[in-house]
Amino acid sequence: MFNHVADTHPFYLQALAEGPGSQYADWFDIDWQADGGPRAAVFEGHGALVALNHANPQVVDYVARVMNHWSDRGVDAWRLDAAYAVPTQFWSAVLPRVRERHPDVWVSAEVIHGDQAAFVAASGVDSLTQYPLWKAIWSSLLDANFFELDWALGQHAALPFTATTFVGNHDVTRIASKVGADRAVLALVVLMTVAGVPTLYAGDELAWTGLKEERVGGDDAIRPEFPDRPALGDGEWMYRVHQELIGLRRRHPWLVHATSRTLELTNTRYVYAPTSPDGADTLVVDLDLTGQPRAQIRTPDGQPLFTFPA
Repeated sequence: MFNHVADTHPFYLQALAEGPGSQYADWFDIDWQADGGPRAAVFEGHGALVALNHANPQVVDYVARVMNHWSDRGVDAWRLDAAYAVPTQFWSAVLPRVRERHPDVWVSAEVIHGDQAAFVAASGVDSLTQYPLWKAIWSSLLDANFFELDWALGQHAALPFTATTFVGNHDVTRIASKVGADRAVLALVVLMTVAGVPTLYAGDELAWTGLKEERVGGDDAIRPEFPDRPALGDGEWMYRVHQELIGLRRRHPWLVHATSRTLELTNTRYVYAPTSPDGADTLVVDLDLTGQPRAQIRTPDGQPLFTFPA
């Protein structure tokens, strides 16, 4: 949010109706002389998503007011949509005004590429979406190449902030479609045993499928309408897997800041040991693609804490 608004937004409609002299004209980058009439800059070619003018101090003020409005009402965390498309100076101007009233608010930015550490430092956000790790998780499982995951975890460990980790979101092909349901369990095992703030996309806990397509309406399959009444149905087995792994994560809160040590590495087998920052706590994670996908989380002395297949 805050990169763009709908082309039906009242401020944008008022700017179009009143012309360059409108109080909202400078809230958007509008070409008033464009062929066919005024045309505003939009988000990545989507004509219905009109980009805000982030250099306008009034836009800075407005966004700070909006964030404080909802934070006053209990919102304690924000995900900044398309944050990569907004100048970092904008966030560094907005966020102090929010934290002045809500010092404990947590802000994560959607950033797909670029210098992650530099973005966090310049913008003032707490975290950002860890797309490189997401790619390495599904790609290593799909291609049976755990060397990619091992390398990515090394890069992940070097980040000077706590990343927002995920294996699915509303912009990408569902993990069960990408790698298959069994391998999706292994992806979840990685997500729940490495450093970061893990996030889950609604429906993945039921092994929902859906293919992202680069076309108009290409997000429809990965963003289905929710049923009127919750039902586990055929996805109950995956739901139970999620319950078990989320419970394990909560019983080991140090995993948020864990470091990982590689114990065994081949294309199809990866064993690593997430360890607490003080070195006092350790788990062993064993992923195997040599036949049917298998995973185990155990204590250093060999006591199983999670096994798949059970």
